Amino acid sequence: MLGTYYYHEIIRKTIVAFGTLFNNMIVKHQDANGTIVDEKRVPLAYGPAAKFIARLDQQPDLNKMVAITLPRMSFEMTSIAYDSSRKAGITQTFKAVGNDDKLKRVFLPVPYNIGFELSLLTKLNDDALQVVEQILPFFQPSFSVTIDLISSIGEKRDVPITLQNVTFQDDYEGDFTTRRALIYTFQFVAKTYLYGPITENPEGLIKKVIVDQYASTDTVNAKREMRYTVTPTATKDYNSDGKIDSADHDLIVPGDDFGFSENIEYLDDSRDRSPTKQSDI
Repeated sequence: MLGTYYYHEIIRKTIVAFGTLFNNMIVKHQDANGTIVDEKRVPLAYGPAAKFIARLDQQPDLNKMVAITLPRMSFEMTSIAYDSSRKAGITQTFKAVGNDDKLKRVFLPVPYNIGFELSLLTKLNDDALQVVEQILPFFQPSFSVTIDLISSIGEKRDVPITLQNVTFQDDYEGDFTTRRALIYTFQFVAKTYLYGPITENPEGLIKKVIVDQYASTDTVNAKREMRYTVTPTATKDYNSDGKIDSADHDLIVPGDDFGFSENIEYLDDSRDRSPTKQSDI
């Protein structure tokens, strides 16, 4: 149980997906005639905003004459919390085909909320407002991002990223040598899922489905009226014998394209189908 190694990189992929949303913010400056004289992409880095604020007041290299450039953005993961509102059955599983074409058994994922903090540092208020208006309209209050959570089985999910709140701070106090910094802080929550280990399904591919239909909902006295049976049929010659027959049907593996053979049988008895014995009793 605990101690079985697996690593799906789900948290890492969620962090990368979140950062990708904000890696193309543009700031433009115009002259009095409305002509664009300067255009720059706002740098984005992973890390706490306090690190960048400290760089405004401290110069680690005394010979370096260029201070930290503004505007810039930073983000970091701030929390991970279980989301009971999206809880599913803890013992339920689903089946998926892996990259090795083998059938896998996967337990339903566990819902977790990952908190993020995005910080925007600018020197000019107009620069900050340009970036803010490029972000806020997309969150109403959520924006969904498709993330390939487990690439080995092709498990992709839309992860909604919700904007919680926006705060503003203006560090204008100080003497004339102190740099001004406008700081906008955005709080987000990404509703993602975490998966446990993936195992091979010992049961293999379902090769036959039998459904008995009854004319009444009285499960004690009602007699079955009809049996509907479905089996997969091959669409190619697996054993290269020049024909597609029942021998090819048995060679179908997960991930293959195949058709269906349907059979309807009308019954009028009081017997039931036993899934364990694979016969009528």
